[in-house]
Amino acid sequence: MLAARRRFGMRPSLDAISGTCAALGDPQKKLRAIHVAGTNGKGAVCAMVDACLRADGLKTCRYTSPHLVRVNERFFVDGRPVDDATLERAADKVFHADSDTNPQLTFFEALTAVAFIAFTEAKCDYAVLETGLGGRLDATNICVPEICVITKIGLDHCDWLGDTVEKIAAEKAGIIKKGVPIVLGKNDTEVVAVVKSRANEVGAPFFYAPDMADESEIPDGFSLEGAFNRENAVTALAALKVLKKGSRDGLLDVVWPGRFQRVGRFIIDGAHNPPAARALVAALRKYAPFAGSVPTLIAGFCGDKDVGEVLSILAPLVTRGFAVKTNNPRSLSAEETAAKMREAGIDAVACPSLKEAIRRASPAPGTRHQRRSRASTSGGAAQAPLTLICGSLFLAGEALAELGAFPWQADRFDAAEILKV
Repeated sequence: MLAARRRFGMRPSLDAISGTCAALGDPQKKLRAIHVAGTNGKGAVCAMVDACLRADGLKTCRYTSPHLVRVNERFFVDGRPVDDATLERAADKVFHADSDTNPQLTFFEALTAVAFIAFTEAKCDYAVLETGLGGRLDATNICVPEICVITKIGLDHCDWLGDTVEKIAAEKAGIIKKGVPIVLGKNDTEVVAVVKSRANEVGAPFFYAPDMADESEIPDGFSLEGAFNRENAVTALAALKVLKKGSRDGLLDVVWPGRFQRVGRFIIDGAHNPPAARALVAALRKYAPFAGSVPTLIAGFCGDKDVGEVLSILAPLVTRGFAVKTNNPRSLSAEETAAKMREAGIDAVACPSLKEAIRRASPAPGTRHQRRSRASTSGGAAQAPLTLICGSLFLAGEALAELGAFPWQADRFDAAEILKV
């Protein structure tokens, strides 16, 4: 089972994944890859590029992380999650090769190898690949890309990547390869300097997204909310211009759940680090249904995040909060999160479950019906005050499932034993 691979933790090396993929015939070298790294927005850019390529009639595969509800969400072929049987076949091949070479792949390395196998067999035109952590030593970095993209960079995973944006940018810039175009999304000057320097060092054509595209090119009816997603769209459009493929009409249908997603009177966002929290606050202030109301906060965090800073950023917008434990081994307890919320000036209590937190945050008549109905990110009028659910993508996924708004909820996945996580 893939879940057992978590005991191997994370490994700053490409040796294991390279050895296993070599035993598999190097499937990653058969893919026309679009490789995307960054601190925030990289998954959204992957989803946008994927949608725009499909709108141009191309067959795509997409690998992102983490998943919100099912592990299948990490693997997409032509806009749909890959089914259990396909993943199980690919996983069997990976496990046999891993056993033969005996490198003991980590959880993420095994998933990445599964993606390479599944996507090669799908015979896609393009594979859009998101890094898991960093870039230079990320398992996805053994791909052979046609273009590389780096999105917004900020402080996160500092224990692994470095304690300054320059150090983190250098790790992300490790995906840049000789002769392969690199597109950088809007960033601070320090980040631009690091990425541009690396591009010049290895001989990669450098493109700065704000110089190549702007928000006026985003079509009316763009399917994602939030000002930060418009910035991500500019990055995606710039990448497509360099690639000379894709249709911007794909932005009308792009689906990227759990990122400033509106479900009735709830806003669900996976913001879990300070840059994402600042983007969330900016998006809320510009969001018409917010209209100056003070939302209730439901929050849960993993313990390796800068929880105090995130909450201090959110605190001016909320008056009361409910703390929950996320469905992740690294999660803070509800009591620990509630204490940190109170330290940030938020009147907070711990709840035994997300279901209970939603119930307590939703006293108005009719809320039960709203929770159980599917709601789009833009449909219907919001009831004030809003309830904001954030702090973890794991929590975002749980919230979407609880509210009946997970976009692939109707799909049937048996969660094959080999893939259970």
